[in-house]
Amino acid sequence: MSRAWEAETVFDLLGNELVRELLALTSVDRLSADELAERSSASQPTVYRRLDSLEEYDLVGVHTEYDEEGNHYQSYECRLEEAHISVEEGGFTLDITLRRDPVGDADLPDG
Repeated sequence: MSRAWEAETVFDLLGNELVRELLALTSVDRLSADELAERSSASQPTVYRRLDSLEEYDLVGVHTEYDEEGNHYQSYECRLEEAHISVEEGGFTLDITLRRDPVGDADLPDG
């Protein structure tokens, strides 16, 4: 379940360099946490913590993948399409556009 949008919290989240790197990497391909840790300069536990935060705000989609032996693992895909920041009436407004799977968020094996 995604968390209610709070502009300041989302600003803080998107202000993190690793978060931006994870979003950029997962905007190209679905990647596992292991793959993300290998491609970034962060440890696997740090990558998992950032992915958890991104998932809370629905900025990444989580999919179940299966390897050749039938073992399953999670892969992550960027859902952030656009973020617009406006300054109005003494405050900030954040408008986020997310990508959605047109069929739904079913976690079905590829193939």
